[in-house]
Amino acid sequence: MKFGAHVSAAGGVFNAPVNAAKAGCECFQFFSRSPQGGPAPKLTPEIIAAFKTNCKKYKQTASYIHAPYFINFASALPRIKHGSVSIIRQELERGSALGVTAMMTHLGSAKDLGEAKGVAQTIAGLIEVLTGYTGSTELLLENSAGAGAIIGDTFDELGEILKAIKKKLPTAPIGICLDTCHAFASGYDWSDAKALATTLKDFDKHIGLEYLKLFHFNDSLTELNAQRDRHAHLGKGKIGATAFKLIVQHPKLKHLNAILETPTETGRVADLKLLKTARK
Repeated sequence: MKFGAHVSAAGGVFNAPVNAAKAGCECFQFFSRSPQGGPAPKLTPEIIAAFKTNCKKYKQTASYIHAPYFINFASALPRIKHGSVSIIRQELERGSALGVTAMMTHLGSAKDLGEAKGVAQTIAGLIEVLTGYTGSTELLLENSAGAGAIIGDTFDELGEILKAIKKKLPTAPIGICLDTCHAFASGYDWSDAKALATTLKDFDKHIGLEYLKLFHFNDSLTELNAQRDRHAHLGKGKIGATAFKLIVQHPKLKHLNAILETPTETGRVADLKLLKTARK
């Protein structure tokens, strides 16, 4: 397992691998465009070449794009619904141009349409995104923390979405990015070996471990099943440091990478140290 963090791409995406190396990362995540909205910066051949050169120079083994925050496939507003489809496809194409491993997205909220219609519209939107896509960057669906009508907080719902897409597009490059804090907030425990085994069994039952492609490693400030997304540094929250050591050492998970989204850059130094020690 390789470890990294979400890093800044301010000044150009080619700065992201530089910032990752400075933080002690072995892989990294970044925004290729503003997470709040607006047009995406142009990726010229020179920018693409600089990004790839810096990834190699700074020994970054993999890179990941995080989609903007405003994505909502289940919106009742056509502008947001169609915009979400368009932007996720653009980000996949941008990732492919850069040689990025995968890009992950949240799915949105079903508060406008209700759960059944919201999930159905989300599936249709994701199928539209992936139809005709031939790029190399994989699409990852990130689990949510379960607040309100947010889509994707349970393994069975994510499994339903993934299976529907695979039924329509069997070779679609799609998988799951599993956030430990979001899962904990939704009632999935990691805190000891027994809890980890139960959570992985549930994931495998509803989704399939073969579709787990990336971890977001975050401890949780709130209790199990609190339905609140509050990240904490590893070992400083309710999940606890033991959980992350168990995940890192688990034989079925050791081939995956993990990205930190913990609160502060300085705190991530200790987070990375804990993970690298556990790997040994």
